[in-house]
Amino acid sequence: MRGVRELLPVRNDYAELPTSWRVDIFAGVTVGIVALPLALAFGVSSGVGAAAGLATAVVAGIVAAVFGGSHVQVSGPTGAMVVVLAPIVASHGVGSVALLSVMAGVIVLALGITKLGRAVAFIPWPVVEGFTLGIGVIIFLQQVPLALAAEGVEGINAVVAAYLSVSGAGTSTLLLALGLILLVVAVQLLVPRIHRALPASLIGVVLATVLVEVLGIDVPRIGALPQSLAAPSIPPISAELVTQLAGPAVAVALLAAIESLLSARVASGLRGPEGTTTGPYHPDRELVGQGLASVAAGLFGGMPATGAIARTAVNVRSGGRTRFSVVVHSLVLLLVVYAGSGLVSRIPIAALAGVLMVTAARMVFTSTAKVVLRSSRSSAALFTITAFVTVAFDLIEAIQIGVLAAAFFALRAVAKMSGARREQLPGRREDGDGRIALFRLEGSMFFGASERIMTEISAVKGVEVVILRMSHLDLLDATGAHTLVETIDELESRGVTVLIKGVRSVHTQLVERVGVVGALRHREHQFDDLALAVEHARSHVRRNAEARARAVPQS
Repeated sequence: MRGVRELLPVRNDYAELPTSWRVDIFAGVTVGIVALPLALAFGVSSGVGAAAGLATAVVAGIVAAVFGGSHVQVSGPTGAMVVVLAPIVASHGVGSVALLSVMAGVIVLALGITKLGRAVAFIPWPVVEGFTLGIGVIIFLQQVPLALAAEGVEGINAVVAAYLSVSGAGTSTLLLALGLILLVVAVQLLVPRIHRALPASLIGVVLATVLVEVLGIDVPRIGALPQSLAAPSIPPISAELVTQLAGPAVAVALLAAIESLLSARVASGLRGPEGTTTGPYHPDRELVGQGLASVAAGLFGGMPATGAIARTAVNVRSGGRTRFSVVVHSLVLLLVVYAGSGLVSRIPIAALAGVLMVTAARMVFTSTAKVVLRSSRSSAALFTITAFVTVAFDLIEAIQIGVLAAAFFALRAVAKMSGARREQLPGRREDGDGRIALFRLEGSMFFGASERIMTEISAVKGVEVVILRMSHLDLLDATGAHTLVETIDELESRGVTVLIKGVRSVHTQLVERVGVVGALRHREHQFDDLALAVEHARSHVRRNAEARARAVPQS
C-alpha cells in the first residue's frame, strides 16, 4: 500500500500554492498562448485534425498535471508523437487513434505501477541527442506536404514524401506556401528581439491569417472545429482492431514513456526567473500520470500525449511553481475551444507548418551535437547511427538500435580494461621462482572478455605452477567462471598446478556452483593470503626439483 500511495496525488503537491498562485496563473496563461498553435499544428500534422490536438492538450494537460510526477511538466501532443502517429493514421485510419491512445495509455500506466520509470537512465546521452536530431529533421520534413496540401504521400518516409510533394506541386502553390511559411518564421525570429515575453508563434499565425483574409488568398485552412469539447465515450473497439493496433500501441507507449521521462528529467534541472528550482520528480508517478492522460485523451477523441519539454520550459521560465499553472494552461485552451473555434478555423495550414518548422529547428542544438561528435568515436557513432535510423526507418527502432550499440561499445570498453597481467612474485627472489607464474585478473571476467583472458593465461610456457590472483576482479559472470574452469583444466592437463587466491565474497557462491574450486587438484589450492599461496607454489617447485634429481641415475 505504501508503494501505491507514492503514485497518487497528495496535498503536498500544492504546498507552495498559497504564495505562488499569482505567478502560477501568469505562467499558465503564457504557456496556454504558446501551446495553442502547437496543439493545432501537431493535430493537423499527425492527420487526426486540429480538434483532436486541442482536446489532447486540454484533457491530457489537466490529468497529467494532477497525477504526474513533476510539479511543472506540461503535457499534450508533441512532435515525436506526430512522427509515430502519421504512418499509423495512414494505415489504420483516423478512427483508430482514440483506441490507440487508450491502449498505449494503459501500457504506460502499467509501466509506472510496476516501477519501471527509472529505466530511462539506461538510455545513453548520445542516443538521446541523436534521437532528438532525427525527430527534428522528420518534423521539419513533414511540414512540406502539409503546407502544400499534397495528397497520396501519407505513410511514406518523410524524406521521400517531402520530395514527392514538392515535385508534384504547381508553381503558384509552392510560392504561396513558401511565402506564408517565411512570414511565420520571420515573425518567430524577430519578435523575441523586441520582447521575449511576446508569444511569437501566435503572433506569426495571426499575421498570416489576417494577410490571407485581407487579400482573399485561396489556401488550405484548418477548417471547422467543434464549439465544445466532445463528451467522453469509449472508442469503437473490436478484437480485430485491437490485434492490429497491438504493435503500434506498444511503440507509442514506449515513445510516450521515454519522451515524458526525459522531459521531466530535464525540467527538474531548470530554474525559474528568480533562480528557484522546480524540485525533483517521481519517475514512476510520472508514468502513471502520463498513462492516465493518454487514456483520458482517447476517451475525449484525442491522441496519445507526452510531456513536452518546450512548453514545460516556458512554464518554468514564466515562474510556474506548482501544478496549478499547468491546469491554467489547459483552461486557457478550453476557453479557445468554446469561444474562439470560428476564428481558429480560418488559420492557414501553411502558417502552422511554419510554426512547426521553427520548433523542429530549435530542437537541434549545434553546440551539443559538436560536443557529442568530438567526445569520443563511440559517442559519435551512437549519435550518428541513432539520428540516421530515426529519419530513415523508425523512432522505436532507433532507440533500440542506439541502446544496443551503446551496450556493445560499453562492453567493448569494459573488455579492453579487463585482462590477466603477469606480476613479479612478492618478496626476495628464490631459486625456482622462474617456474611460477603469478597472474592478476583485473576488471571484469565476463562473456565479452573471458576468452581473451583464458588465451593470455594458457599461453604461458615453462612454468610448473600458476597462481590466479582474483582479489582485483570486479565482475565475474557464469561465462567467466566457466572459462576459469576450462583454463584450470587445460593447465592441469599439461602438468601445471593451479592455485587461486583472493576469491571475493560476492563471487564465492558462483565459483563453487560452476565448479572452479572443484577443477583444482586439491581444495587446499585455494588461498586468501598471497604470501601463503606463493610459499605453497615454491614448495611444489622444490618437490618437483627433488623428484627430478632422484630420477637422474647416480654415476
